[in-house]
Amino acid sequence: MAFSGALTLTDLNDYITPAQACIKPVEQTNRIEQDPGAASTQIHIDSSGSYYEVSTDTKSVATTVKKLEQAQISLNDCLACSGCITSAESVLITMQSHTEVLNFLSSNPSPLCSSHKSPVLSIAPQSLASLATSVSSTSSAPTTTLHQILRRVQAFCTSVLGFDHVFDTTFARHIVLLEHTQEFMERRSGDNSDGGKLPMLASACPGWVCYAEKTHSEMLPFISRTKSPQQVMGTLVKNWMGRNWGKKLSEIYHVTVMPCYDKKLEASRQDFYSELYSTRDVDCVITTGELELLMREKGWDLSIPVPGEEGEVSPSIYPSSPPPPLYPGSADLHPPRGGETFGLNGEEPPAHTSSAVQIPELLSHPGTSSGSYLHSIISALTLSHPFPLELSTRTVRGADYEEYVLTNPETGEVVFKGAKCYGFRNLQNVVRKVGREAGVQVGRGAAGRMVGGRVRKVGQKGGVNGVNGERERGYDYVEVMACPGGCVNGGGQLRPSVRAQVEKKTDEEGYERDWSGSGVKVGVGMDDGETNVQGYAGKWGDKDWTKKVESAYWHDLPTPPASPALESSEVKINGHGRSTREADRYAAIVLRDLCEPEILSGGEGLTWETHMGAIAEEKRRLHFRTQYRAVEGEVIGLAVKW
Repeated sequence: MAFSGALTLTDLNDYITPAQACIKPVEQTNRIEQDPGAASTQIHIDSSGSYYEVSTDTKSVATTVKKLEQAQISLNDCLACSGCITSAESVLITMQSHTEVLNFLSSNPSPLCSSHKSPVLSIAPQSLASLATSVSSTSSAPTTTLHQILRRVQAFCTSVLGFDHVFDTTFARHIVLLEHTQEFMERRSGDNSDGGKLPMLASACPGWVCYAEKTHSEMLPFISRTKSPQQVMGTLVKNWMGRNWGKKLSEIYHVTVMPCYDKKLEASRQDFYSELYSTRDVDCVITTGELELLMREKGWDLSIPVPGEEGEVSPSIYPSSPPPPLYPGSADLHPPRGGETFGLNGEEPPAHTSSAVQIPELLSHPGTSSGSYLHSIISALTLSHPFPLELSTRTVRGADYEEYVLTNPETGEVVFKGAKCYGFRNLQNVVRKVGREAGVQVGRGAAGRMVGGRVRKVGQKGGVNGVNGERERGYDYVEVMACPGGCVNGGGQLRPSVRAQVEKKTDEEGYERDWSGSGVKVGVGMDDGETNVQGYAGKWGDKDWTKKVESAYWHDLPTPPASPALESSEVKINGHGRSTREADRYAAIVLRDLCEPEILSGGEGLTWETHMGAIAEEKRRLHFRTQYRAVEGEVIGLAVKW
């Protein structure tokens, strides 16, 4: 397991033991106690990096050499780039593995038994892209699409593992983008009912959220309250689909496949746990690599096509019928069922339910492969503004740190300024910048330690493209992700295949290499028939591999679509163009069913921007938003005796 190499570990609290740096220590097992005066030893390191305990007793005739084992840091000890986890969190993480999924499926009673739980799996599009890239790079078959991979994953999970339903999470992400944009507009208009402030920072990355909670609590008011796509998918599966299936929350076992290890900790948060039903929105999270391992253990070849994988599933929610109208007075608008949402207060599911629940598949939103949060806000502002706006971009520090500015071309007024920030090195710069512009003192952590020395005064230099006055305007929004390259480069993604490494013509520093001419042996030590480069194993963070995953992610769209079309707002469903209105229509059905608003007056249609009344709005916040809390460490570094 590997994570951002740019992360500065100094001053990150370790809540399990007081450590100043995260290392893999040498562990001496079966240590023999020696009497005082016994021969002393030294630790030697050979050229390969192995550790040896060597006797230094000059009286001894023979020198004893003992190889030491390296202690391995597991997920229980270190959880990604948010620093160290607490002891309580480590207990929760032990329940998140593919072994736990297999244990549940093997012990799940028959559907005829009252204690049976319906297993449901949801997979992120970034995970599908990683699997597609791996298949395409290890087989002679043509490029494999996300649609094909999704069908093969569905076939494996339903026919081999026994899952009842398999979905992708892009429809949940579409709902997140709607709610995310709605929250930004609320903050922009001055509605601070939830305590949120500008600039708004994205909340979809749990590594970033955990880092802020433990190290920069002063940033919490700026972080969006909107749930991540994983957690909204949990709401859809257990609260909304469960209602249509006639099942309670506790009668569904929900597994997600994610590109990031931190998603395991996110699913374990107390905010996503139902005390009434003693169940979580997401019961278990496995990574892309764990799903691939599960397939190999079961002998499933993902490169082999499955019957009907080219076919489409009509994105209808109600069997054999189009989406019902969402206007008052329509016979198809189902009235609130008892005035309360099923599942929140323990009421029984309605009798008229159907198990044939389908949602739109593989929605692609132009922008970034990490969710397009920034671009969805840019698109919403552009479409709602009375005058045409001009979008300009500036690369601050590589592709992982870019600024986006919307201006009125007639007046030169800056309407919006946002940024895309990936990786912890860039993230720390953004934390310092946001703190400086908002007048907030940046606390502990690497960002806080360097806040004084390298700060340029506001207005010292012109803004984007030298436009005067732009520099004085701080960020309105920042799309934050902990991993360099974003979610397609998550720590739980598949590593480059050996064949891909052999075909690679450059080394890690970008120089062209003739591997055979350089004496690198090819075809050594492989049992599966693949070619191996001796001493070169695929690793996390390979830029060329990440580019391939990025390309697979966009499949039918341009790679990458750098910015949204300002004159329209289009989303693709199953690779075929349908307007955003259709995807929004399904989202409105979810909003209506979960929040149960009162009948609207004046013939107004229900949209995501509609204010539905106090009771319905409270349900909306409960289903689609969350909250954050500062976590204080109990270890005082200065009091530690070494």
